[in-house]
Formats: sequence, C-alpha cells, structure tokens
Amino acid sequence: MKVTIETISGCKRLIRVEVPAEEVEQHYRKALREVARHVRMPGFRPGKAPLPLVEKSHQKEVLEEARAKLVDETFRAALKEHDLRPATRPEFEADELKDKNADYAYTVTMEIAPQFETPDYKNLPVKVEDKQVTEADLERALRVLQEDRATFQDVDRPLQSGDFAVVSFQGSCEGKPLTDYNPATGGLTQQNDYWIHIQPDEFLPGFTEQLVGAKPGEKRTVKVTFPPEFEIRELAGKEAVYEVEIRSVKEKTLPPLDDAFARSYQAASLEELKKGVLKNLEQELEFKKRQDIRNQLIATLLGRVHFDLPESIVEAETRSLVYDMVKRNTDRGVPREEIEKKKDEIYKVANNAARERVKLMFLVQKIAEKEGIEVTREELSREVVVLAVNYGVKPQTMAEELQRRGGFGEIQEQILQRKVLEKLEQYAQIETVPAGMR
Repeated sequence: MKVTIETISGCKRLIRVEVPAEEVEQHYRKALREVARHVRMPGFRPGKAPLPLVEKSHQKEVLEEARAKLVDETFRAALKEHDLRPATRPEFEADELKDKNADYAYTVTMEIAPQFETPDYKNLPVKVEDKQVTEADLERALRVLQEDRATFQDVDRPLQSGDFAVVSFQGSCEGKPLTDYNPATGGLTQQNDYWIHIQPDEFLPGFTEQLVGAKPGEKRTVKVTFPPEFEIRELAGKEAVYEVEIRSVKEKTLPPLDDAFARSYQAASLEELKKGVLKNLEQELEFKKRQDIRNQLIATLLGRVHFDLPESIVEAETRSLVYDMVKRNTDRGVPREEIEKKKDEIYKVANNAARERVKLMFLVQKIAEKEGIEVTREELSREVVVLAVNYGVKPQTMAEELQRRGGFGEIQEQILQRKVLEKLEQYAQIETVPAGMR
C-alpha cells in the first residue's frame, strides 16, 4: 500500500491511497466468503453454496463488498501509519472496483486535528486580587432586597427627582411620527400609562428633566435630541417633540430593615437575613475569583502556542456565535436593518471568538491525553440530570433530546474542559495581590 499526503491548506489534506493488485485480490476473497455465508441458492443450504457459483451469480455484490472493506481497512491503516486524526468527516472519492486482479486507488479529502507540541501548562502564573466582602457590599445587597419590596403611592403634588410618573406621550420629528422614519420605533413614538423614573438619562437624554414640577393631569411639550450614536440611524442627531400628559405621580417607599422585612424573605430575623446575604455575597465573590483564575489560565495557555485550525470547525462555531449575537440583539429590540448594517462587524467578532474556542478545545484534548483525564459515564449522566432540572424536564426526556440533536459530544467537551481547568488550577502559581493592583 502506498500513501501520498498533500497539504491543501492549514489542516486540510488530500490523501491518495494506492492498493496493489495482490492486496485487492485478498480483500476480494474475504468479501466472497462473507457474501457466501449469507447467500441463498436453490439446491444448497444457506451459506453452503460453492464459492465459484456464488462468485458467478453475485459478482457485483462481492466487488462492492470488497471495495467497501478495502477502503475502510486501508484508510484506517494509512491514518495510523502517518499518525493522522480526522477532525471532520472524510470525503471519499472511491470508484467502483471492477477488476479483482488490478491495482486500485482512491483519494480522501479531510481536515485533520492540529499537530503541535503541547505547551508548558504547569506553573502558569495567576494573580488574584485580595478582595473581601465589605459592610458596604452588604448594605448594597440589602438595598436591592428593599427595592424589590418597594411600594408606590399616588401623591397629589408636583413631580420631583426620584419620583415615578405614569405618562402618556406621542412623539414626532419634523412634524412626522417617528415610525415614518423607522417602523421599529413604535415604542418610542407612542405609549399610554407608561411608567418612567424621574432621573437623568432615563428613557431619552433630557426627557425626564423637563417633567420635573409637573402635576397630575398636566400636559407638557418635551423636546429631545437623539444622540449621534443612536442605534436607530434614521433618528440619530435629530430633534423630536413629545406631547406628554402626566397621568399620575407616584412616590416610592422602601420598607424598613427590620424583622418583619426579614420574614418576607423567609428569614427568622434581620440578623439571620444579614447572615444569609453575607454568605451569598461570599459565595459569589469566590465564584468570580475562580472564574477570573480560569480566564487567566486560558489566556496564558492560548498565548503559548500557535497552530492551524480546521476551518470547517471554525466556520461552524462562527455560524453558531453569529446566530446567538443576532438573537440577543433582536431580543433587545434592535431593528433587523441595523443588524444587517453591522453584519461584517458581527461576523468578525464571532469568528475571532470561534477561533479561540476551537483552539482551546484542541489544547484541552491534548492536555487531557497527557494527564489521563477522561469523562466517565457517571459524570455525563450527572450533567444530563442537572440540565434536566434547569429546563424543568425529566432526565430521560433531556437525554433523548441530546441524542436527537447530537448534543452529547458538546456536553462531554464541556465536562472535559472543566476537569482540565481544575487540573491547571492545581498546577498554577497563584499570587495574591492587593485589590486593584493586578
């Protein structure tokens, strides 16, 4: 067997395998015996028909069986001989086998896993800021809980900064509704019983400041100028005029921090609530430290080695990231036209992120091999259960869904990456530095 490998680009290879006639004949004989084991012929028990008779009546089937086995076995041998690992599905160009006594050749195009030396991944430097949960952090967290239990009372007085106003408004620009400029501006053009917080830069720049002092039932004309960088390009830099009616003025009241407040959060007392909040803050800080450590490890590791990546995998990951970015922007209300204008920028950002993800995937696999790190069936099962709980479905349902869309490979890769990063963290040289000094 002769194997010729041509580099097309990066990780893409064109492999030509030439099989000599004597080896072709061997595969043909094996295929003939295999077909004879299953063929049924009149006058003979199943599998007992003479080989010459089977060969004569089923030669096309034997040749196809021989070709399939020959290509499979010789291709595997070629990969092993040249230490090649397919990164994508190989594309075969293998003609029919027509002559059992002639040489046979076929070609394969595929992308291989990157070939590179594993960088030094032990003793990676990491700096961790010495941060602790402070009394101010606790106060801010309690304030958030108070805000969640805030009440709003109607008051018969002029609007003040910090109040909430319930308003109805209609906006125009150059005498035309804003929707004439872009249909996606419906929410900016007209609203009824719309709650707005009277504080700077709420809703639109300069809008709420012009409502201060207005009483319930009063109408005001408000003029605003859209910023030059406004996401709806048709309105950027233009002046809009709003006719606003104050339907009601609402004053926000926060509940007092006492035992009754604590009980609304299922705590026995205010002190117990503070202890619980403090514990949550400490856990959150620890989680952020761990994430920071791992992000530093990843950044350092990625910077220590450079190699070609399988472009088809990068492109698939890029498409996935582009989809996610477009969906997030759409969910935020960004018009489709604006997203279309930024498609090149979105693709560039997604492609850069995809390259880092794919590069990290191969680095993780390489380190896992060196460290003997594997994903067990038990770990995979536990992850499926966690996903099922998060999505509110039965584990069996989640497993079936993952099986349907081929998601188990992705889950396995996530677990492997987590285990490798845990190992890198154990090896890392971690230095604690003062907060803000990293």
